[in-house]
Amino acid sequence: MMVLDTNIVLDVLVFNDPATAPLKQALAARKPQWIATKPMRDELERVLAYPKIAARLAFYQLTCAQVLAQLDGMAQMVDVASKAVVTCRDPDDQKFIDLAVAHRARLLSKDRDVLCMKKRLLALDVLAQPAINFVA
Repeated sequence: MMVLDTNIVLDVLVFNDPATAPLKQALAARKPQWIATKPMRDELERVLAYPKIAARLAFYQLTCAQVLAQLDGMAQMVDVASKAVVTCRDPDDQKFIDLAVAHRARLLSKDRDVLCMKKRLLALDVLAQPAINFVA
C-alpha cells in the first residue's frame, strides 16, 4: 500500500513529471494500491483551485473534475486514520503520516517536514521517500 501527499499527486496527475512516470504506471496498474481519505481528496480539490495550479491545469487542458476523476479511478478511499504516535511539524501533513502508519504503507512526499521523519517512520514500518526514488 502507498500514501501520496498532494504535491506528489500533482506531479503525477497534473504536471506529468517524467520522474514520476514509473509511479504513474504502477498506480494505473494498482500495484501497489494507493490509499487516500476524503480529507486528502478535499485538499487536492482546494489546491487545484489555487491560481498558479489553475493556470497549469489550463495549460495542460485539464479540469479539476478530470484530475479528481483520475484520483477516484486510481486510489482506494479508506477511513481517516487515528493520530499516529509521531507528529509532523506541519499539521497539514499529519493526515498523510497517520494514514501511512495505520496501514504500514509507503509514504511518497517531497515535503521536508515529512521526509525529515524518515527514521521515526521506518521504526513504525513506514518507508517515507520522494517519488523520484520510487521503484515498484
